[in-house]
Amino acid sequence: MCSLEQFKIDLKALTEEVTSLAFQLDDSYFGALSDAEIKGGSLHVSGSIRKAVGFFELLFDISGTVRIPCDRCLDDMDQPVETQLRLVAKLVASELAAGPPDEDDIVMVDERDGVLDLSWFIYESIALAVPIQHVHQPGDCNDAMMRVLSEHSAARSSDADAKQEIDPRWEKLKGLLDS
Repeated sequence: MCSLEQFKIDLKALTEEVTSLAFQLDDSYFGALSDAEIKGGSLHVSGSIRKAVGFFELLFDISGTVRIPCDRCLDDMDQPVETQLRLVAKLVASELAAGPPDEDDIVMVDERDGVLDLSWFIYESIALAVPIQHVHQPGDCNDAMMRVLSEHSAARSSDADAKQEIDPRWEKLKGLLDS
């Protein structure tokens, strides 16, 4: 099991102007996150934290592949992912840290604690980079599942054709158009 402690950054301890970070994400990272929809993958995360007056700017590049189910055959497939993450962190009083931030990319961190957990921010960036529809390349889907899918699709479409009768009122209206 992956320890998510490596993703907790003590902002108060940063003394340099720019701090470089790198993480290697694998199946254990995705398994350690509760409620994660992506169950596996292999990604490299590299980035930096720039300390400025009153805030910290975090920039990360994320690239690799994630393992997700194919929408057609439900077998796992590898999906390439390449994205960037930009966050601004501000140390604020504890009562301000509990409230919602004014902007989407600003994270309020309690100044007493001073620790920013990047694990979920990185996961969300990866999840947003995955296309909405994910299917295998043509011919790579599970053959058995594709046969079952085509049988059920054909049966459903033939049932719909058999049951679809034209309402007699519409037939009479069509007759008016013809005359």
